Amino acid sequence: MGLTRILADVAEGRFPPPDGTTTVVPQPGGRDAGVLAFTAHSVVFTDEDPDWVLDTLAATPGDPLSATMTPHFLNALLARTGRRMNTIDLLTVAPALPGAPDLALREIHDPEHPRVARAMKYRDEVRVWTAEGGVLILGRGVAGRWEAAIEVAEEARGQGLGGQLARAARHLVEGPAVWAQQSPGNARSVRTFQAAGYRPVGAEALLIAG
Repeated sequence: MGLTRILADVAEGRFPPPDGTTTVVPQPGGRDAGVLAFTAHSVVFTDEDPDWVLDTLAATPGDPLSATMTPHFLNALLARTGRRMNTIDLLTVAPALPGAPDLALREIHDPEHPRVARAMKYRDEVRVWTAEGGVLILGRGVAGRWEAAIEVAEEARGQGLGGQLARAARHLVEGPAVWAQQSPGNARSVRTFQAAGYRPVGAEALLIAG
């Protein structure tokens, strides 16, 4: 089973078996490699030798159930692949909603816009909308899944705009579900996406090329 199928199943509530094992699958493309941790089951998506991955995990000190997300293993994987990473994110997903969003949005068609340019480094088919005080980004990320990101200006915070933007993504997505990552320490973002109907499904560490 490839990563695309695994993510599609998770989006519908079907998770890998919680048997304490790790599944190693090929990268869905040259850009994306990384690790997904679900309940008692991890998925490593990399073009490196699966035997090396499993042997390195077996030699990782600590709880085997959390081995894939430890600095010991991730540093070894980064060194092996020559990649870098930013942080371990909380991975969330929400089903698409019918109809138009209840928020006035204006789509930007400017590849030089800083939000567009940054999003295009990590996603394909990027689309960006602005609202008064906020920005919504949609694009195809890991394994072609639709991913949402939002940004709210400081002066517009505390008024519910973040939740409106996150929910708007569910109306605008061109697929059955939309994904979003939040840094676990960014409690405000975590609360915003969960209030907008995104449910936590696991943790994700993306390995970035270059």
